[in-house]
Amino acid sequence: MALSKKPVTGMKDIMPAEMQLRDYVIGVIKETYGKFGFTSIETPCVENIANLSSRQGGENEKLIFKILKRGEKLDLASAQGEEDLVDGGLRYDLTVPLVRYYSNHANELPSPFKALQMGNVWRADHPQKGRYRQFMQCDIDILGEPSNLAEIELILATTTTLGKLGFKGFQIRINERRILKAMAAYCGFPEEAYDQIFITLDKMDKIGPEGVSSELEKGGFAKDSVEKYLELFKGMADAEDGLVFLADRLEGQGVLESETVQSLKEIIASVQATKASEFEIVFDPTLVRGMSYYTGTIFEIAMPEFGASCGGGGRYDKMVGRFTGKDVPACGFSIGFERIILIMMENGFRIPEENRKVAYLIEKGIAVDGLCKIIAQAQEERQDGTQVLVARMNKNKKFQKEQLNKEGYMEFREFYKNPLKN
Repeated sequence: MALSKKPVTGMKDIMPAEMQLRDYVIGVIKETYGKFGFTSIETPCVENIANLSSRQGGENEKLIFKILKRGEKLDLASAQGEEDLVDGGLRYDLTVPLVRYYSNHANELPSPFKALQMGNVWRADHPQKGRYRQFMQCDIDILGEPSNLAEIELILATTTTLGKLGFKGFQIRINERRILKAMAAYCGFPEEAYDQIFITLDKMDKIGPEGVSSELEKGGFAKDSVEKYLELFKGMADAEDGLVFLADRLEGQGVLESETVQSLKEIIASVQATKASEFEIVFDPTLVRGMSYYTGTIFEIAMPEFGASCGGGGRYDKMVGRFTGKDVPACGFSIGFERIILIMMENGFRIPEENRKVAYLIEKGIAVDGLCKIIAQAQEERQDGTQVLVARMNKNKKFQKEQLNKEGYMEFREFYKNPLKN
């Protein structure tokens, strides 16, 4: 079998220039989140297959890279099904591993616990622009905080970080799973069909109200319920305050508690009170989020230059209880790290206040005493904070400098074996 120099489909090699940008962004993320009290943790990339297949990961559970049992545990001859062959899988997100981690170490952790986790995840997805089968995720989560202070802190920490990376004009779209369910109940949809309805609703920005109406009717739902559902969205769009409009319609029918709307209003008002100019926070009743583990507030980052979500999250108060038998309030926000990097590279982002970078190019055949002086000189510059690359001079010196320019080297010092040329 011939060897391949290309990476596996959906994976990618990272070139030095991109790696420098990634390291810079990681540094900004860790520094900024640290100021909000988040603590870095790390979990294994492999999780028990039962944890990954617990029906909490939505469509992602169909995309798991599964790992065969090893050694004597792998008995192909007697295997009756997948459970006889597979016992682990590569994590498809960082939330499931975090919840397992917290369930295992809760007695050793403060409450509330503010976690920062960065690492690669894997999904057997169809690769496309900004989407790979292996990609970095960056999550912050607060476990043990039942109030909407968790949502407020998560949104402010995330938007502050994006602002430090130069992003402006983006939106934080926010909604509530309990509002979604209340709207469906108000319109007479059966509870067991909510997930199907929400999947269709999630397409609203692509197919519009007429498309949503047509798809729901084709799905067998009553025309009266569908029309009532679409009238709610039209009413919110026409109203001065969509949340007030919803509260007037739903709370009196006993399908929505007033505290749910009030909490969402408090989150929006608290974030707006910071008077941040980089972004706006907007109530979006069509926002769904695919993960079935969400129980309350949900939010996404919408960036106009990418035309898609660049991160999101929400509250998942029932997830820890799946491991421990006791529910713990939990809420998280994930930045779409790969998409952020892609946008920054396409916009020609340059790392600010970067250390001065100098390349020493040494001609082959230079005397030992001369080489020693050059190395000593390089060490002196490094101690002063300068980044010094020492390399042999290529025959095509012009091309070599062009390549080094791409890595940020703007100064060059050339050393020849003939001292008169130096």
